[in-house]
Amino acid sequence: MLQVLFFVGLIFLLYSYILYPFLLKYLLQKSPNKEAYPLQQQFPPLSIIIAAHNEEKVLREKLDSILQSAYPQELIEILIGIDASSDLSALIAEEYQSKFAACLVFEFKERQGKIKIVNALVPKAQHALIVLTDANVLFTEQTLMHLQAPFVDPKIGLVDSTMKHYGLKNTGISMPESTYIAGEVLLKEAEGKLWGAMMGPFGGCFAFRKRCFEPIPEHFLVDDFYINMICIEKGLRCVTQTEAIVLEDVSNDLSIEFKRKIRISSGNFQNLRRFWPLLFKFNWVSFAFFSHKVLRWILPVFLVFMTLQIIQKQESSWFYQVLYFILLLIPISFVVDYLARRQGTHLVWLRYIIHFVSMNIALLIGLFRFFGGIRSSVWQPTKRHQ
Repeated sequence: MLQVLFFVGLIFLLYSYILYPFLLKYLLQKSPNKEAYPLQQQFPPLSIIIAAHNEEKVLREKLDSILQSAYPQELIEILIGIDASSDLSALIAEEYQSKFAACLVFEFKERQGKIKIVNALVPKAQHALIVLTDANVLFTEQTLMHLQAPFVDPKIGLVDSTMKHYGLKNTGISMPESTYIAGEVLLKEAEGKLWGAMMGPFGGCFAFRKRCFEPIPEHFLVDDFYINMICIEKGLRCVTQTEAIVLEDVSNDLSIEFKRKIRISSGNFQNLRRFWPLLFKFNWVSFAFFSHKVLRWILPVFLVFMTLQIIQKQESSWFYQVLYFILLLIPISFVVDYLARRQGTHLVWLRYIIHFVSMNIALLIGLFRFFGGIRSSVWQPTKRHQ
């Protein structure tokens, strides 16, 4: 049985991380339907929602990036939910409210968490298109122009932006994390173009039709994937708009990123429990959901069995001997990286191994937390400008 689980896990690993991306690339090259969404002459009004808890370091810059957009200001409504902040976030938001008539500030005295803030503010939005965005994600002048363009197609329910990172450093995990996210962007872009089944936007900035919105369960931890899959359930397409570029300071601290991925992992399994029937539609949505998401979420369980099989069979053949040697390199990588950093040397290539291993450990811990029960969606925002 252990040997069966080993080979199943090996197939899942190779398929999800290597074969599936190559398959998407091949299908995209062969597909005649490479949708493009040029800018229109008329722009629809937008409601931009920001949930902010202790975001004084980034909130002013974020609001400036919105107001300096090329998008007509008279078509923009900004709703800011100040979530029991103990810093100057509320004062900054009120300052912009006094300068921009369509900026509305809602201050919550008790900690709500992003999910409750979003559930409270979406019904208050006046416009049919909602842009949900984080305080640390900056817009370019053209972000909103391009983000709204795909909605000219009435079959489009959700549009994701394209994340570009700044402040990358070789002192931490930011470069491997940025590389991983760049790969995810390509996968999601292909899924959207091929099938309208982009598997979850990056929560930092995406747009959706207000009529698609359903209140997110208050104990859920991942709102973006939930909103995305609700749109797909309703028969609408979810796509990535590569021209809608936003800027984010990617996390550089491994311990902080590790905690964030545990939270996201727990939220992933909440969404899996909610949307598992989509796997049995046996259509392209099912294919993308299983290949891109579900396999990666459950892979850490198989990696545990693979590790046990390698240790047990290490002397039985050259195949397992090679894998055992690779297995030994993992803890050695952590030690070497730690010692090198103590000496002021940064072996960035080593961090790619550390990033992959840490990500899968976080996924496994997140699974256990999911089984333990999640009663609150409140979390602390990732430290800004690390």
